[in-house]
Amino acid sequence: MSNTPPESPISARVRVQRFGTFLSNMVMPNIGAFIAWGLITALFIQKGWIEALTDRWGGDSWVAHIGGWGDYASGGIVTPMITYLLPLLIGATGGRIVYDTRGAVVGAIATMGVIAGANVPMFMGAMIAGPLGGWVIKKLDALWDGKIRPGFEMLVNNFSAGISGGVLAVAGFFGIGPLVSAFSQFASHVVDFLVDHGLLPFTSVFIEPAKVLFLNNAINHGILTPLGTSQASASGKSILFLLESNPGPGLGLLLAYAVFGRGAAKLSAPGAMIIHFLGGIHEIYFPYVLMKPKLITATIAGGMTGVFINVLFGSGLRAPAAPGSIISVYAQTASGSYVGVTLSVLCAATVSFGVAALLLKTDRATDEPDLAEATATMEAMKGKRSIASDALSSTSVVAIPAISTIVFACDAGMGSSAMGASVLRRRIKSAGFAEVSVVNQAISNLTDSYDLVVTHKDLTDRARRATPSAIHVSVDDYMNSPEYNEIVAMIARADRGSAPVDDETFQNDSTSGTDVLSPDSIVLSGQAGTVTDAINEAGELLVAVGAVEASYVDSMHERERSVTTYMGNGLAIPHGTNEAKAKIRHTGISVVRYPEGIDWNGKPVEFVIGIAGAGDDHLALLNRIAHVFLDEEQVERLRTARTPDEVKAVLDNGRD
Repeated sequence: MSNTPPESPISARVRVQRFGTFLSNMVMPNIGAFIAWGLITALFIQKGWIEALTDRWGGDSWVAHIGGWGDYASGGIVTPMITYLLPLLIGATGGRIVYDTRGAVVGAIATMGVIAGANVPMFMGAMIAGPLGGWVIKKLDALWDGKIRPGFEMLVNNFSAGISGGVLAVAGFFGIGPLVSAFSQFASHVVDFLVDHGLLPFTSVFIEPAKVLFLNNAINHGILTPLGTSQASASGKSILFLLESNPGPGLGLLLAYAVFGRGAAKLSAPGAMIIHFLGGIHEIYFPYVLMKPKLITATIAGGMTGVFINVLFGSGLRAPAAPGSIISVYAQTASGSYVGVTLSVLCAATVSFGVAALLLKTDRATDEPDLAEATATMEAMKGKRSIASDALSSTSVVAIPAISTIVFACDAGMGSSAMGASVLRRRIKSAGFAEVSVVNQAISNLTDSYDLVVTHKDLTDRARRATPSAIHVSVDDYMNSPEYNEIVAMIARADRGSAPVDDETFQNDSTSGTDVLSPDSIVLSGQAGTVTDAINEAGELLVAVGAVEASYVDSMHERERSVTTYMGNGLAIPHGTNEAKAKIRHTGISVVRYPEGIDWNGKPVEFVIGIAGAGDDHLALLNRIAHVFLDEEQVERLRTARTPDEVKAVLDNGRD
């Protein structure tokens, strides 16, 4: 039996990105509540905007009542909002991310225990307790899934949520709350030390590069926002809110490109400035840095200048400025800080402009920088579609070339790519672009003749080396990847001036490919419990019908180690590597159904289809299989099939 070694480790940068994105997903949906708290604080605290006007309105008792000061120090709205409302919203959101509504409920209960066990606003505690509550109730539900007698579901669900939430609340009260309080106090002392010794500006050396690498969410939402909110609750403002959100450094960089840049970068910079400065979308300037990485020194210098000005004037914001627009910044600026905040933005932009202008003017490079490539690089680092690319392409600065030929590539070119190409082809044709050709190919056979190349994210680098002039799109779900819609949108935006290209792949007769699947190769109740055993089970069926040599099964494991064969929608299609085709005697397909499902490296799989393709005679059947698994009604027929012949009939009759 072959053993599957662990997958290649994920880089530290990607782990930090994912962690930052997770934190951001807890905070960003609740930014409206932070803004509401900031506005109420600005209006009604003892030194707020309204206090100076209260005499003409008959005294300040009603303002103090709302703000919670004077005779009403134990009441008001400001303190309860930051103590209870905001952390509970974050905790509930974190629980919902993990396990929907039940996760949100248990996450909120757990967060309440953390709040009660601390003496500072528990934003960090909420980011721990909320997801933990969602995870615990998710695991508990899985323990007795399908084992509860009919009529007792509501009783079990309610009591399991209540009991687990109560236990976590007590644990948070005695454990998480005090620990996070201690950490918050330590971090506050570190910030005070940096301010007292004039070192706070040097945080830009880390923050500005982190922004371009999309690590800023972990810093901003994991550290700066919780600490800044605690400071603001005590003193009415915090400089920490301005460390990352100051739009000055990016504004100066884009202005330098608008004046001293060349080509598409120079033409697009003015529009990017508007999006960045007024819209608050800072990532719009990241591609300009990636084109010339040395320009990161300009944003660092600008960031340090802005922080220094804010330290000098003692300025700060009352709440986070999100997005980082100058409008959001001014909306959250504390009274008495407008001069300092304004100067910090202007001086940061000036210094960033000066350094960037010097670097651009002294740059000896003769070739025009590729903004489109830099944008693609940024998206690869971000791990998903960037709003910056849409913004830049919408201004017709980054021209999308005509897309008439698309190749879906995988390691062997016989399974994953064939099925992915089938799904994508159907999506493109449904959108009215029948002239666009979509084929599948092994990466080793790629030539630089395609307009667009689609690969699994783990294979994209290999594909880029073989097809450097093509547009590359990475996916990790072959059946329902959101990138398919983006490809259709790219085709729609492109100028399709080239002649139509015939798509001959998969245009086989509706009965072709049926002979490659024998009822003897279909198992209705697989015995495997792991990915390794499932691949063995599917491979041994291929061996049993004489389709492959026994050593071909080893190559199926090798393929899985390289790139997962999980397709999405409960389907995996293990197959051998390109080098193992010599071990295929004739084309064959096996099907194994797992009614209880298999954990396929974190993805649920009900059907495993083993593939051995000697030529192209299996592609028509794969095409139909892909369409079957896009149709929930057909999948349900596969689940309820009682004989191998019924399974074969469903797969053979899938429509193109």
